[in-house]
Amino acid sequence: MSFRNLKSVLLACSGAAVLLAATTAANAGGFALREQSAAGQGSSFAGTAAGGALSSMYWNPATMTQFAGKAFEVDGTAIIPNASQTYSTSSLNTSLGGLIPSFAQGVSNSGQAAAVPATYSSWQLTDKLWLGMSVNSPFGLAVAFPTQWAGAGYGQNSSVRTLNASPSIAYKFSDMISVAAGVQVQYMSVTYNLLTGAFPTNNGVLGGSGYGYGFTLGTTITPTPTTTIGIGYRSAINQKIDGTLAFSSTIAGSTPGGINTTLNLPDQLSVGLRQRIGDQFTLLAGFEWSGWGRIGTAIVNTSAGTPAMASATAAITLPFQYSNGSFYSLGGEYAWDPRTTLRAGIAYEKSPITDGVRTPRLPDNDRMWYSIGATYKSPDIRGLSFDVGYSYIDVKNTPINISATSGNPWFNSTGTYIGSVSSNIHIISLALRYQWDNVTPVTRTALITK
Repeated sequence: MSFRNLKSVLLACSGAAVLLAATTAANAGGFALREQSAAGQGSSFAGTAAGGALSSMYWNPATMTQFAGKAFEVDGTAIIPNASQTYSTSSLNTSLGGLIPSFAQGVSNSGQAAAVPATYSSWQLTDKLWLGMSVNSPFGLAVAFPTQWAGAGYGQNSSVRTLNASPSIAYKFSDMISVAAGVQVQYMSVTYNLLTGAFPTNNGVLGGSGYGYGFTLGTTITPTPTTTIGIGYRSAINQKIDGTLAFSSTIAGSTPGGINTTLNLPDQLSVGLRQRIGDQFTLLAGFEWSGWGRIGTAIVNTSAGTPAMASATAAITLPFQYSNGSFYSLGGEYAWDPRTTLRAGIAYEKSPITDGVRTPRLPDNDRMWYSIGATYKSPDIRGLSFDVGYSYIDVKNTPINISATSGNPWFNSTGTYIGSVSSNIHIISLALRYQWDNVTPVTRTALITK
């Protein structure tokens, strides 16, 4: 394959990934997406903030200084969730289940399979200065419910789609320290269905989109040739959403028409360690903190600035009330041979969604990650490599309690819903990486002869 043809393939892959990011919803607990790197996927994202692949830029833009010359990576991830919803108490079943049997049913799987794409590129301008660009979908949600089921007042179809472009610049002070900074430009679109009347059935739909802005910071510290520590920060974004509210039939006191709201999305701090032990093994460790506590309650207003109403007495609010989240990971890489690297990892994630604010729509809970992966370097094209990663996520059995006495802020006129959710997730991630030659020529010692 010629260089020109390879470059065309890479550019085509990049364009396809950007299109996917703009049009494909993703599914993840808490609606934040960690699935931004196939290499990271294979180790449960242990050590990603310290580098190892160009996609580490997502967590820490300073890691681009590890890649000489020009580098490019395109990643694609398939998320396949299963969330089985059962219940013990339902006001809708009690009042309507005998008349409408569907209100007596649970949901076999409210999760929807989705794709998460990402692209990364870096360009070494001098021996100390790099430019980079990452394009990601950092938040996403896709859940589907029947209109009529036992928890219909708290679980209807919802989707969140994002596209985030982050140009960045990195500077290498020395072989020990690199720093970087960048900006975030994020587009988000949201669709949120709600049940406004059970008999006769009436539905509302909120739909909208908007932009938000933030920044990224990062540093890598290499105290020894075998140790790399990375620290990265992605700022919070206040995502402005403008859209419309519509109902399937006329409701007295409701306010169909233009609406707006703000979602106060979390900031994220990542710390990673890569410690080489011997010639073939590298220990990986990581920690992430996410500031979900800032999301609070999103107030939905009309274009006139007054509260949006589902009826004369029901203002539309989104009382997320999440806590901060954390993620702990440990893994390793083993250089099987000069072309093949194997990796594995395990992680524990503390969910930002607690028992007191959980709904069927977002049945997130604490979870364990189990991952394996590999990298293979092409023997025919210098600089070309492929990554694959797989994770199985075991989500802790998840209780849901929404009633007048539970204190859950989502409680509404559809009454009590008490149930549980059994969830697991399969994730498969693939990546293609290509690195052009180092722009800094290697200094060679001249042969001295007499």
